[in-house]
Amino acid sequence: MPPFIKTNVNDVLDSDIPDLEPSVELKGDLNDLLEAQKNQKSEKLQIVWRNVFIMGLLHIGAVYGATLCFGTAKWQTVLAGFIFYVLSGLGITAGAHRLWSHRSYKAKFPLRLFLAFLQTMAVQNHIYEWSRDHRVHHKYSETDADPHNAKRGFFFAHVGWLLCRKHPEVIRKGRTISNDDLLRDPIVVFQRRYYIPLLLFCCFIFPSLVPLMWGETLWNAFFICAIFRYVWTLNMTWLVNSAAHFWGRRPYDKTINPAENYLTVFGAVGEGFHNYHHTFPWDYSTSELGWRLNLTTIFINTMAFIGQAYDLKQVSPEMIIKRKLRTGDIDTHGNYGIYNPPMMKELATSSNGIDVEHKKQN
Repeated sequence: MPPFIKTNVNDVLDSDIPDLEPSVELKGDLNDLLEAQKNQKSEKLQIVWRNVFIMGLLHIGAVYGATLCFGTAKWQTVLAGFIFYVLSGLGITAGAHRLWSHRSYKAKFPLRLFLAFLQTMAVQNHIYEWSRDHRVHHKYSETDADPHNAKRGFFFAHVGWLLCRKHPEVIRKGRTISNDDLLRDPIVVFQRRYYIPLLLFCCFIFPSLVPLMWGETLWNAFFICAIFRYVWTLNMTWLVNSAAHFWGRRPYDKTINPAENYLTVFGAVGEGFHNYHHTFPWDYSTSELGWRLNLTTIFINTMAFIGQAYDLKQVSPEMIIKRKLRTGDIDTHGNYGIYNPPMMKELATSSNGIDVEHKKQN
């Protein structure tokens, strides 16, 4: 199912939301956590200086690698670095995020193996830990239990959370999350067991060896295709946690901080439709626009077309519009950015709908 080909996906109703996603019964626990935060002193950050040193060294190396792109490096090497960035990004977005964390679609063994390879190339912790932390992030978003709580500031949400010890609530709530589905996947278990040697090969050795085929120096290949590509991919992923929680429109739920951030859409290969994603986290496309501006969705669609991806979950247009009318943020032009105006009008004027014109005037 390439982007322009119609396919059968599963429209998801409220009753079909996977158990691992935020649900009504969690609100009491979430409210208790927020109330407890108000009545206690903020936990002092415990900086892990080893992480600070490693991250600083990587970024210095990345800046140097970027200069080589405009210097002695061959154009094929720069292109290879870009391709590795996209591929490792897909390992996070299509793999760790949409497949393993949210189970928004299913994948056959060859695709799961390929995505695990790409996710290892990205080096953002192994699939099990990445998925566990992400599930905690969704259930306890922007509380002390959120690993990259945006209420602690842009820098903390972007990279600071990796430079200090986890908040005790992150650890405590992380132990309450069910990850049995991950432990049943032999690929996830294998990667977790042999993660260090796998990451050394997938992230640093393999990308550094490929450019040697066209006569590139190992020095240039290492700093461009391994170091610069790795750090660039890291920062593009981190923008989802930082920029997409601070800036952008909130057409689906104005009561939450995650927003539609187009810088992140392009940088994180389709993950910037963050207000939509936090409102409908089980949708495989993470966007009302489907494949448009969403390289990850195009990739998943293509995998479904060749039979490697299946059971793609997608929110029905009716549910999207009803949610926009109920909690969406009206824009300066008096609309919700709804992509199905006839259906919106029909729902808005129905007995269960909302009088949009009246809401605009008020």
